[in-house]
Amino acid sequence: MGKRRDRADRRPGAGEAPRETRDRSGGQGASPPAAGLSGPAGRPSRGSAKTIGDVPMGAGDDTGNAGIVATRYATVAEPPNELRLESGERLGPITIAYETYGTLSERRDNAILVLHALSGDAHVAGRHAPDDKRPGWWDMMIGPGKALDTDRYFVIGTNVIGGCSGSTGPSSTDPKTGRPYGTGFPIITVADMVEAQALLLDRLGIERLLAVVGGSMGGMQALEWAVAKPERVHQVIALATAARQPTQAIAFNEVGRQAIMADPDWNDGDYYGRGVPAKGLAVARMIGHITYLSDEAMHEKFGRRLQDIHDYSFTFSADFQVESYLRYQGLSFTERFDANTYLYITRALDYFDLTRDRRSLVDVFRDVTSRFLVMAFSSDWLHPPYQLKEIVGALRATHKHVSYYEVQSGFGHDAFLLEREKMEGVIGAFLASGARTYHFAPAGPRGATPSVPAPSSED
Repeated sequence: MGKRRDRADRRPGAGEAPRETRDRSGGQGASPPAAGLSGPAGRPSRGSAKTIGDVPMGAGDDTGNAGIVATRYATVAEPPNELRLESGERLGPITIAYETYGTLSERRDNAILVLHALSGDAHVAGRHAPDDKRPGWWDMMIGPGKALDTDRYFVIGTNVIGGCSGSTGPSSTDPKTGRPYGTGFPIITVADMVEAQALLLDRLGIERLLAVVGGSMGGMQALEWAVAKPERVHQVIALATAARQPTQAIAFNEVGRQAIMADPDWNDGDYYGRGVPAKGLAVARMIGHITYLSDEAMHEKFGRRLQDIHDYSFTFSADFQVESYLRYQGLSFTERFDANTYLYITRALDYFDLTRDRRSLVDVFRDVTSRFLVMAFSSDWLHPPYQLKEIVGALRATHKHVSYYEVQSGFGHDAFLLEREKMEGVIGAFLASGARTYHFAPAGPRGATPSVPAPSSED
């Protein structure tokens, strides 16, 4: 991997004149529609007239429901203005899948970016259809009256680059070859993910975020936002995360990668249109899933209970409930996730280290301006509380505004996806407090109503 360069120099076309892919559409009052945006289905389209944030609210019986939502797509970093990656390679054009909830205020000062973990996606809340049985992955926290109250805030969820849920990644078509990238896709980092997200916000006309929120890898992205782009973030909520990927997590990720690459169907990453490396990916998911649970959760959920039998089978079948559960998790994962994406995202996780430039964490945080809420979970052994306390200590050493909250939970690392009752009040109060201290004057004529283009559903 190439030497890490100054972040300012890593923006696409640094030192060049402003260009279309980085225009803050709507940032100067009325603006032409942005190119490269598309609707829920179909390829990126040219032209748009709707206002973003027109998601219907309150669908269904749950008054806190974010409603029926649609995944949208934006194209950024189009050649010759590709995104320059930390590795030194360039990537473009880039498609970014995203969803929005709530309404962007006229001052564009109520935007919150929610960042996902390894296997997440842009579908953070709501449902894609009235009969959709699976809401977004953080639906419990987003909607009218919830912690991320969509009656007050404009919430954005995105799929990271390198992903496989609509954003450009290894399964996407390489415009140079007309075939899927496979392992020809460049290595990406958490910092690269953040740079791509910033391009999306530029396209949406959002100069500054009220908050960035994320757990696990999402928390790493949130920290990267605070460090790399302090002028664009007012608040940071980092949950179940760390300032650097710990050694034990790197080890588990490597075992998962080796399981995938040992599967003959992986074929050096060139398996698209053929048989996918399902066995290797399933094992990788099983390994990862173990790290998301706690000993207490495993004992309470499964214990040593047998699965649909009264005694040992004396075979290698799944005798125990925990075996059956892991096999199911592994198999179902292969139906929605790309094996190469697993390789790339876990590598990005392993490369994450805010102190990589040999600065201390105190030095790293010296120039950040955000207010922080750092939340740990007592039974999380993937990112134990001491790793969160290290972040808090470094922030306090630089006299930053930081709150620390440790949730007592037996759910392990996955607690940030489950403990709504223990998190909602804390997160909601922190956001409300930050909103009262947020004084942001957007670019453009005073009093002008911003025209923020949104994806249309035209092809």
